Amino acid sequence: MKLSSSKESLTLESSLQAYFYDQLQEFNKKSTQPLSNELVFYSSLVMDHFGDANKYFENVDGKIREKILGIKLMESAQFPKEKQKIILRDIADTALLLCGYFSDSLNKKIIDTKYYQEVGVIAYKRLNSFQPKAYDVEDFFERIAFQFQNVTTLMNLVSVKHVTDPYSLLLIAPSRRVS
Repeated sequence: MKLSSSKESLTLESSLQAYFYDQLQEFNKKSTQPLSNELVFYSSLVMDHFGDANKYFENVDGKIREKILGIKLMESAQFPKEKQKIILRDIADTALLLCGYFSDSLNKKIIDTKYYQEVGVIAYKRLNSFQPKAYDVEDFFERIAFQFQNVTTLMNLVSVKHVTDPYSLLLIAPSRRVS
């Protein structure tokens, strides 16, 4: 639901994921080569998941720090299959969000988006070898790897929209049951 006045707009959503899905679809529909609904949906899940900052960072020896994705990717091979799937998905999803929604913050770092894109693509491809079907789509994570740059471009458009629209305000309200 969107409420508007002359300058300000207020968006009321029952979930952050639904909000991101709508925002991603808005830009996806304008694309000359739109992504599948499954990829847009998954992207909105990733954005929602990292809405909790505790999932974006890691706690090492009681200190909060950014995840070191390249090292985590190398170390992931030493774990059992089920643990590898969890680690690879975290690496890939973090790289996706970083290269998409937070790509402007990477411009201030020594390591650029190309590095994180490569790490994310490798992680999704490895994840696909463990889980070749997801969301009823064969080679789902391989498709994300193949479309990684297009997905991150879509996420970046949503990010830029939020930065450039200072009057936009989002409220997440719990769903209400109507009897």
